[in-house]
This record gives sequence, C-alpha cells and structure tokens, in this order.
Amino acid sequence: MKYETLLILNPVLSEEQMKYCVYEYIDFFLKKKAKLLFQEHWGLKKLAYYIQNKINGYYHVFYYKVNSKFISKLELKIRRDERIIRFFSVKIDKDASLYIKRNKSNLVQADFF
Repeated sequence: MKYETLLILNPVLSEEQMKYCVYEYIDFFLKKKAKLLFQEHWGLKKLAYYIQNKINGYYHVFYYKVNSKFISKLELKIRRDERIIRFFSVKIDKDASLYIKRNKSNLVQADFF
C-alpha cells in the first residue's frame, strides 16, 4: 500500500535540528524496509491555528510504499517525538497515486539538505 505522512516540526528548532529530525525518519523508513518513493520539504509555514502556542511550523511530507503494520510503529515513534507538533498519515488511493506520478517531476525532492 502507498501512504503519505505529513510532519509539522516545531519552529523553534534550528535548521540543523530540523534536518537531523528528517534524517532520523528517513533512516527509520529504511530500517523498517519501507520503500520511500519521494519526499518534499515545504519549509516554514503559518499554521491555521495555534498549536502548543506556536503559529508556524516546518512542514515535511513523505510518500512511501509499505505494509500497513508499519503505520502503527511510525505513529508511535512520532507521538513520542517532542519535535513534532502535528502529523497525519493517509493511505493514497489509485487516483491520487496517478496524480503524484504525473506531477512528480514538478516536485522538489528535498534538495534543502
């Protein structure tokens, strides 16, 4: 199954801390045999409402292919991580998968590292 996970990281993190956090999750995907299709770094964005007294957050999204049992392990890791202020994971259906594949060339491949 294909999934998408969006992480919103705490804006008080330095750029190095934010990159390290993202690298940790990439390593987690690889260790758990998830096939990371691609990722995007959306940068510092304004939140729709305050979360933990923060109005901004670093957005990073992962698209990957994995067994459904992996999601519970990933979400447990995220919930324990104080650097993440919000997240969500969704299963990508066939239509969304085609859209992503078609527009993949227009997406940034996390070149911010």
